[in-house]
Amino acid sequence: MSLGQELAPHLPFLRRYARALTGSQTHGDAYVRAALEAIVAAPGDFPRDVDARLGLYRTFQRIWSSANEDGQRATTDVVDDSEAIAQARLAQITPRSRQALLLTAMEGFTPEDAGYLIDASGEEIELLVADALGEIERQTRAEVLIIEDEPIIAMDLETIVRDLGHGVTGVAVTRDEAVAQALAQRPGLVLADIQLADDSSGIDAVKDILSEFSVPVIFITAFPERLLTGERPEPTFLITKPFQRSTVKAAISQALFFDSATVPA
Repeated sequence: MSLGQELAPHLPFLRRYARALTGSQTHGDAYVRAALEAIVAAPGDFPRDVDARLGLYRTFQRIWSSANEDGQRATTDVVDDSEAIAQARLAQITPRSRQALLLTAMEGFTPEDAGYLIDASGEEIELLVADALGEIERQTRAEVLIIEDEPIIAMDLETIVRDLGHGVTGVAVTRDEAVAQALAQRPGLVLADIQLADDSSGIDAVKDILSEFSVPVIFITAFPERLLTGERPEPTFLITKPFQRSTVKAAISQALFFDSATVPA
């Protein structure tokens, strides 16, 4: 199997991580592209003493870190609203802490593997994650709409949301119900399953909501590859079922991190 074939299955998830890290699909994809170009230019430098996924993320981390040595985004692109918000909040939390949080809670790396990726020990990763969660939770508060037709999962999500200090505007089980609830009480965040009770689509519900107002969205699905296709638009935040509570917490914190409607930085 060629190196390209080994890396291909991991690219959608690296793109997910890159978008969550930067808060932008455009900039996240640019870093992923730069990492792939580096691998193509010097395949002999690719880490072969670890599995392909670790080697891919390690290459990405090297590219991202070299462009962000001062903790700020090192490009000359126009900064959009979400990035301006992120820059203000990044002043209060170190990039390494956010990387540690995303790598462990969202990407599923062990503390030891995450440590390999950002040059830290497993113990340091655990401390970085705790610092990131604490600081982000202090900076972000929102009212959340949950679109989920499975009662047990909906209850679990509601508990997670409230444990983080957020409110819940409602739990919707169909597209029409979701849109009606969103219009009746505008949420600051939407958690949306894809397949709903009446065979309607959570994707369509979100599109309807976004046509009325802007709100960060986290999709929750058993089939992430259906959304991570490389076509635009793609969700910036995506959780795979079955999920860990820590994964949902990390995604919520990151989604709100880039949103101006939450507690100002």
